[in-house]
Amino acid sequence: MKKIKFIFKIILLSLFCITSVLGEESKYFIEGKKLFSNQEFDESKFFFEKDIVFNPKSENSYLYLAKIFKKKNDDEAEELNLNSVLILNPKNEEAIYMLMKLKVKQSNFSETEKLLDKFKMVCSSICFKNNEIKKSLLNLSTESKN
Repeated sequence: MKKIKFIFKIILLSLFCITSVLGEESKYFIEGKKLFSNQEFDESKFFFEKDIVFNPKSENSYLYLAKIFKKKNDDEAEELNLNSVLILNPKNEEAIYMLMKLKVKQSNFSETEKLLDKFKMVCSSICFKNNEIKKSLLNLSTESKN
């Protein structure tokens, strides 16, 4: 009977700890998002990174970090974070779209086309951006021919 009470206490304590940690990580994300919307990018970056420490599968924190690095014109860090989002959720259409734009910027025609095909399959809310990327690809291909 004592073992059952002990095990029960351990389970309750574990559940309490898990819910505490989950509550904290969402606080970090919420605070980071608030700072991001106020264009306080360095401060928001800190909170998104803190959220990732508590929850390495925080797809949205990686996405916002990518947006921060896009604002700072750090293509390498932006791509790294977008790839992290796509590892966690291969159907994240915003991350695919952002990565397509980055690949167009880098004049990577073949990679952009692959991402465009993937985007067509998963898009549900921002499908209209498909034409924007097609135009960018067309411009890219005509520039490379000249």
